[in-house]
Amino acid sequence: MGAREVGLPDVVGSGALPSRVTIWEVGARDGLQNESVVVPVAVKLEFLDRLAAAGLSVLEATSFVHPKWVPQLADAAELLAGLTQRPGVVYPVLVPNERGLDRALEAGVTHIAIFASATETFASRNLNRTLDSQFEMFEPTVSRALAAGLDVRGYVSMCFGDPWEGPVARSQVVAVGERLLEMGCSQLSLGDTIGVATPGQVESLLEGFRDVSPLAVHFHDTYGQALSNTLAALRCGVTTVDSSAGGLGGCPYAESATGNLATEDLVWMLDGLGVETGVDLDKLVETSAWMAEQLGRPSPSRVVRALSK
Repeated sequence: MGAREVGLPDVVGSGALPSRVTIWEVGARDGLQNESVVVPVAVKLEFLDRLAAAGLSVLEATSFVHPKWVPQLADAAELLAGLTQRPGVVYPVLVPNERGLDRALEAGVTHIAIFASATETFASRNLNRTLDSQFEMFEPTVSRALAAGLDVRGYVSMCFGDPWEGPVARSQVVAVGERLLEMGCSQLSLGDTIGVATPGQVESLLEGFRDVSPLAVHFHDTYGQALSNTLAALRCGVTTVDSSAGGLGGCPYAESATGNLATEDLVWMLDGLGVETGVDLDKLVETSAWMAEQLGRPSPSRVVRALSK
């Protein structure tokens, strides 16, 4: 059963929303990185190609993190070597440090992302650095990437809450984001890594970044708030949203982090609001249902479950 067969309700806008939203699809990287059983490269390549065929124009393909820490992505170089890139689609990769950048440059990557922490404890656990010294690692990575003509995105994790430290001060998140921008990052993605945010918090944080553009948001759905938080962000002027096909994902360094916002659930909402994404929902649902079969379990996405019956 597809979206057309179900019949979407009439398209009705709601408040001041952007006319178009760019979906930054993280399923192949953030979605798969926490899987305990290694997914074959051939399956990952087909997943990426299916996502591109569904109309997604930004596909975060993999990460050059050390295989010891994320075994699922140990095949990053092999995957990129086998990837047939579709015209009009960009395939960013996550790089943790200069060694990761070296590998990305060897693979011919044109877009990278770095991953910073807004809290002291997560910086220690995820990066083996202090909150301040993490920037010493990022600075040469970013400067070399920019010199090589690469685009650099900056992720900021634990923006709304930290499982060890609790609530995170807005000023602390803004300070981390501003340092990444000063280094030359072209975009910030503000992450609710453990999924504790609510819309009021989203509006408050974005107010702290009111003079910063462009911003993206990255919500996890631990407490079922990802869609409402996304809508709040869109009303604040955000036009890029991270999501994961089928709602796959988590965080290997934060056990309380559950799946990302499902791309299908996001597209269903945006279609109903009359916000353009360029995504074919039926093809996307077929892709996520297929991937769920490869993983041997049902998709967490409500839209995938509803349209795959």
